[in-house]
Amino acid sequence: MEYDAIILGAGGAGLMCAAVAGQAGARVLVVDHAPKAGKKILISGGGRCNFTNTGTEAANFLSENPHFAKSALSRYTQWDFLGLVQAHGIAWHEKTLGQLFCDESARQIVAMLLAECEKGGVEVRLSTEIGGVRHADGLYHAAGETARALVIATGGPSIPKMGATGVAYDLARQFGLRVVTPRPALVPFTLGEDDAAFKAISGVAVPAVARVGDAAFAEAALFTHRGLSGPSMLQVSSYWSSGQAVEINVLQGAAEKLRAARARMPRARLKAALAEHLPKRLVEVLAERITLPTELGNASDAALDGVARQLEALTFHPTGTEGYAKAEVTAGGIDTAALSSKTMEARAVPGLYAIGEAVDVTGWLGGYNFQWAWSSGWAAGQAIAARRG
Repeated sequence: MEYDAIILGAGGAGLMCAAVAGQAGARVLVVDHAPKAGKKILISGGGRCNFTNTGTEAANFLSENPHFAKSALSRYTQWDFLGLVQAHGIAWHEKTLGQLFCDESARQIVAMLLAECEKGGVEVRLSTEIGGVRHADGLYHAAGETARALVIATGGPSIPKMGATGVAYDLARQFGLRVVTPRPALVPFTLGEDDAAFKAISGVAVPAVARVGDAAFAEAALFTHRGLSGPSMLQVSSYWSSGQAVEINVLQGAAEKLRAARARMPRARLKAALAEHLPKRLVEVLAERITLPTELGNASDAALDGVARQLEALTFHPTGTEGYAKAEVTAGGIDTAALSSKTMEARAVPGLYAIGEAVDVTGWLGGYNFQWAWSSGWAAGQAIAARRG
């Protein structure tokens, strides 16, 4: 049987694309080498899937073309996906910063997507190898089948233990599409021996503002036995390049807090002032790195301001990151310059589409990458259905 589209990858983007195209009348086959559909969905959000974010807009995404995501995100929004979730009776709740989670299980999102595919008559083949992919006589050949369109929805190489690979990039290059150098994103940093004291306080978390260059995020930072993690660290990791410094503000308004402590307890040392605001184990390390060789009452405003500047820009030079094994997503990917932002179709290769994490569009932590999967999948699904016309 000849299909209208073969979709490579049964993740969020692939299943959304298949459901949309199938329900519009297209004959669709989804192929995945994994034994289960939506494996990354199943482990996301602690098993409850942070399926979108109420604040989603193009500014929440990294790409060589920061405007590329606008079209798909505006035509299939977070509210559209939330409507689908509600239509399936899935209970949800909002956490911090607009993050929406299932009340019960991420399995509900996968079940919903598979139900939408079934509604569109989509065939889903799991534990199936893609095999050689080729294009001849206007048809795409993959997994032993033929179709008029092929969708690359195989994601990126992040979390390889789940079977993730860089096959999307191999396919893109096969068809002459440029690939923006992939790199781990939303990933913990590693620190060297110069920062061994901070690695020794593994498990300590603190509200912080993390900064890399012009990118700054105010969320928790976590010290680990390897380096730095926590939401704020994961966020700035997407903007980090080897050799760059990472700054952490561990005590906002530090100057005012130190002056207030001086007025209340002039005979106290710096450690006592910090202990009012920061975890004890962190204070011990900071007291070694940041010294105030006098009682607070004898410290000048200038001296306290100097300490405050260090607390508000605690500087680290990571040795690297924990790589794809711990990266939540992959930055970089198939160059958006090769794709239509409206349809996700390759401009120079009719019938070839790329969606989701495979593309050079990477969201912040907090449900944004799933929304890109839904939006880009919807856009391609609509276009595939329209091609039948």
